Amino acid sequence: MPEDKNTPVAVTVYRDATWLKFVLGGLSCMVAACVTNPIDVIKTRLQIQGELDKKLTEAAKTQQQQYQGVNSSTSAPPKHYKGFVRGTFQIVRDEGLAALYKGLSPSLLREGTYSTMRMGGYDVIKDYMNASDRDAPLWKKLVAGGAAGALAATVTNPADLIKVRMQAAGKTKQAYQYRGLYDAFISIYRSDGVFGLYKGVVPNTQRAALLTASQLATYDHVKHFLLRSGILKKDNIITHFTVSVVAGFFAAVVTSPFDVAKTRIMNQKVGSDGKGLIYSGTLDCFHKTIKAEGITGLYKGFLPNWMRIGAH
Repeated sequence: MPEDKNTPVAVTVYRDATWLKFVLGGLSCMVAACVTNPIDVIKTRLQIQGELDKKLTEAAKTQQQQYQGVNSSTSAPPKHYKGFVRGTFQIVRDEGLAALYKGLSPSLLREGTYSTMRMGGYDVIKDYMNASDRDAPLWKKLVAGGAAGALAATVTNPADLIKVRMQAAGKTKQAYQYRGLYDAFISIYRSDGVFGLYKGVVPNTQRAALLTASQLATYDHVKHFLLRSGILKKDNIITHFTVSVVAGFFAAVVTSPFDVAKTRIMNQKVGSDGKGLIYSGTLDCFHKTIKAEGITGLYKGFLPNWMRIGAH
């Protein structure tokens, strides 16, 4: 159907532009990443703190304690980061304010690619499935979100891997230490080859599929419900903030175990055969974490995880 002659060309071009959904999705998440990087750093530190500090085999215990810089004859290291707020101040005291922005460059690279594909792809897949109207069934939105998230995470895994390792690195010499984004890419490629850049791709993809499915679909569904029911009167910034907090909470509940597994698998040391020295995969990480730390071990860093997801 031809456009009205009185319709401005700019409006016609931008109103339905698919490419704009990708660009705006990526740019908005890059801006959010600049603000939330300190939250991401403490989240990562909390997720690996006290990692498997009980019921380990002697070999795994020795390896883990050596990695953390603790004598293998001693018990597990004391809890260093005592919660989100105190942990943040502890990082600043130990490493300076700049430590809260460790991993910012790979984070921006990741958001510029991953979030562009994830958020733009969600709308494209929704359109393809005829699920863009307000009354579309929730399952279609979940499928669209899961597919967009899984694809984006698989493609951008190298940036996520580097981000996790740079954020996890404190003063400990045994941690992965990179001088920057380029140095990290080269170091990993030289030591482990191309496949080394895809360590943790399985839990990363699982997390991304669940995150996008639960976050974007819940956001869509809750917003339409609140507006339809009259609980919220207008589609404004208050509505967006309220719905983001709710959607972020559900997404954090669903994805936290996979986020912990992703962080630990990406951050673990590897042997000469290229295999991880502690975890063989997602299920193995779940099993060992629950056995050593209880089910709450899978929810370490939950608060900063929720805060970070909500901001995105």
